[in-house]
Amino acid sequence: MKVLHLDENHPLLVEGLQELGYENHFDYTSPKEAIISKIGEYQGLIIRSRIPIDAEFLTKATQLKFIGRVGAGLENIDIDKAQEMNIRLFNAPEGNRNAVGEQALGMLLSLLNHLNRVDNQVRNGIWKREENRGIEIEGKTIGIIGYGHMGKAFAKKLKGFDCDVICYDILGGVGDENARQVGIMEFKKRVDILSLHTPQTPQTIRMVNKEFIEEFHKSFWLINTARGKSVVTEDLVAALKSGKILGAALDVLEYEKASFENLFGDDMPEAFQYLIQADNVLLSPHIAGWTIESKIKLSKTILDKITQEFA
Repeated sequence: MKVLHLDENHPLLVEGLQELGYENHFDYTSPKEAIISKIGEYQGLIIRSRIPIDAEFLTKATQLKFIGRVGAGLENIDIDKAQEMNIRLFNAPEGNRNAVGEQALGMLLSLLNHLNRVDNQVRNGIWKREENRGIEIEGKTIGIIGYGHMGKAFAKKLKGFDCDVICYDILGGVGDENARQVGIMEFKKRVDILSLHTPQTPQTIRMVNKEFIEEFHKSFWLINTARGKSVVTEDLVAALKSGKILGAALDVLEYEKASFENLFGDDMPEAFQYLIQADNVLLSPHIAGWTIESKIKLSKTILDKITQEFA
């Protein structure tokens, strides 16, 4: 079988496919139209996020047997069309869940202890201690929405902090020794810190909006290492201004393009202008699952799944 790679990944994936007898081809730069013109030649496709695999694309992929998405989510693929064409879809949340859990914890600790702010202050000769008293995780209730691979990884990291971890998920029976599953009413009543670990679906897009935020009984801290479109940025900014949200750590943004590049051009949204100036907001460029180790793990996970199904 011939496999087309649209994004560069760890070499072990290419080497492993070659050992299985696959013929690897690479095109990291051509636009979607050029890829569509030749995709009919291939039985396998390896992607990250560069090109959306929509119905138009899949209709031309007449020989395609599988798509390996070297990442956690599948929102860049028309799943219904792929299933209609009997194309197997492989993703790899197992490969970067630990990285996401560690970054979520790191962002939370930085946020609660004002580390981003105080680092900048000291670099500028400002030495303020009382004004920068931190807040401890111990004794707080941390609520996780979306208790799959990523949510479970974050909960595992919290075990040593003597906090209460609860989770909410549309699926029942997902709670474990690290997080107790509760209904949404109890969740919104008790949470001090909210962490999102949901995939991008019609149900999660714009989920964290004005109404959602106001339904929480207490002011809370927000962490989002999931998908940017789950949070309405204008409503987040309003809540930061009112104090309903005490601070936010955002690895993902509502404004992200599918390729995660060239966010704004010359037109920066007003809400984002507020975020980049706020000292109770921590930002990173969608790198929560982006570690040296996860690059290896993601490729190995995809290789293992292809091997199991098509070797």
